[in-house]
Amino acid sequence: MSTYVQMQVNPEQASPVIEAVGLRKRFGKVTAVDGLDFSVPAGSVLGLLGPNGAGKTTTVKLLTTLLPIDAGRASVAGHDVGSELAAVRASIGLAGQSAAVDDKLTVRQNLDFFGRLYHLPRPRRNERVTELIERFGMDAYADRLAETLSGGERRRLDLVVALIAEPPAVFLDEPTTGLDPRGRAAIWDEIRAIRDAGTAVVLTTQYLEEADQLADRIIIIDHGAVVAEGTSRELKARLGRDVLEITIAEPRQLSAARSAMDPAHVVATDERTLHASVADTEESLAILRRLDRAGVVLADFQLRRPTLDDVFIEITGRPAGTEAGEPEEAAA
Repeated sequence: MSTYVQMQVNPEQASPVIEAVGLRKRFGKVTAVDGLDFSVPAGSVLGLLGPNGAGKTTTVKLLTTLLPIDAGRASVAGHDVGSELAAVRASIGLAGQSAAVDDKLTVRQNLDFFGRLYHLPRPRRNERVTELIERFGMDAYADRLAETLSGGERRRLDLVVALIAEPPAVFLDEPTTGLDPRGRAAIWDEIRAIRDAGTAVVLTTQYLEEADQLADRIIIIDHGAVVAEGTSRELKARLGRDVLEITIAEPRQLSAARSAMDPAHVVATDERTLHASVADTEESLAILRRLDRAGVVLADFQLRRPTLDDVFIEITGRPAGTEAGEPEEAAA
């Protein structure tokens, strides 16, 4: 468990550490990022959500100087991303979708290596390595090679190396991908600790619950453009209706079920599950009666309050983790 000292930063009163205005990027005929505007104050987490290929990773690459900006502007810690590349790189930490650590180095050696990349003096580097190992509970495997670590231990190391230089801004691109629930919860605790220490965090994730738990503000993008933004509570309130979730017994009846439920207002989340926003119990019962008349056999159904997943489906027309359509930059 992290022992970061909380700075009690009020995000609403803090000036932006990360800012993007009219951010754009194209790859040939594909617009991967289309006029994004957002800011992230100190001590807050911005959740960047969207289908696969929506432009999330490309946005992170633009803000971290890994790709040139085609139009618009961005700044990190007061440094212009387009013209002050060295200053921006010295002000950020980045944990990408795949671990950037060296398999042939130990945890301690990896931290020392990244400290040298940030030009930390040796005495400070040694202090920082020891401090991070203790704070993030890595004492038990600090002298093991990275290649021997479990998935959760590797992701934690990848997160910690991004913090070696105490950057004011940290970018986390799907940091818990592939982890089990316990490992994911542990990383969530560390992200909260980073935020509470006053760091501005941009988090991309495929896990809607992750954004719900961690993000102070959420932006949903599709085809590179913002399609919704707000707090988790604000986005859920936007639906203004309950959700009827129906699981059909036979996948072959999916088409018949959609037709009976009015396909214009129904989204299939897999081959057996359908979601529909409904005003009340009466509307739900009417849908169930239509399904019964159509001969659709149900395995289960429930009427519930909307979740962030429902907001995502309503806005993008598909569940998280599916493709946005035209892919953004390869491997982005």
